[in-house]
Amino acid sequence: MADIGRFNKLQIIKQASFGLYLDGGEDGEILLPNRYVPKDQPTEVGDWLRVFVYFDSEDRIIATTVRPRAQVGEFANLKVVARNQVGLFLDWGLPKDVLLPFAELKKPLEEGQYCVAYLYLDKHTSRVLATTRLDRYLDKTPARYKVGDAVNLLLVERTDLGYKAIINSEHWGLLHRNEAFRPVKLGRKEQGYIREIRPDGKINLSLQPVGGQAADLLQQQILERLHANDGQLALSDRSSPEAISDAFSVSKSNFKKAIGGLLKKGLILIHPDRIELSRGDED
Repeated sequence: MADIGRFNKLQIIKQASFGLYLDGGEDGEILLPNRYVPKDQPTEVGDWLRVFVYFDSEDRIIATTVRPRAQVGEFANLKVVARNQVGLFLDWGLPKDVLLPFAELKKPLEEGQYCVAYLYLDKHTSRVLATTRLDRYLDKTPARYKVGDAVNLLLVERTDLGYKAIINSEHWGLLHRNEAFRPVKLGRKEQGYIREIRPDGKINLSLQPVGGQAADLLQQQILERLHANDGQLALSDRSSPEAISDAFSVSKSNFKKAIGGLLKKGLILIHPDRIELSRGDED
């Protein structure tokens, strides 16, 4: 039986003028149309292909080698492209759009807008559906992250405190506004870091490394940049947060701490418009 809404490794059992038929087990023969047949690998009867399986617009199980924006069990930022009396349709990168039923809609959406949705298999129809009610698909058990861990983030929604994000497709976390030192966009995937795990289990996030090791790394990066630019850099503690973020992808606060530490070590001098290597560190 094929795994609907996911990639499967299926065997070719028959060739036809319009495509290949694959062995879907209890689902019978599954067509892979000619336009999706790969040109760079064997496609004879008996060979195996990795294909995505779903229901097409005529409600037939069909295979494709096109990679959708998400498969069943995954979260993705998808665009609303149409609506009918049942729900909204989202573009997930395949010819047949995926349905987001109104019952699975957390807040109103209009055509052209994007939403972070989770794809699941409806147990009654075996069709792939989308939902924006994400809580039920996230892990409720205590997270085992450690402060400083690098994690994958999907930014979901804006709140009064900052931005809610899904961590490693498993847990909720919060990126506070003061940690968003550069522009962030909802629906975008980012690399982030665990900044704090609160006593109540809630997780605070950062877009930059945290802790002493991160400070040492930033100081080293600043010194390397100074050595590569004849000992001077047109950034200082008075520079704009945007200029600092563009140069080092860190907040102004962390940059100021780093150059302050280098100043105390006697490695740099700080001027209103620049920093420069001290004479003792120019060699």
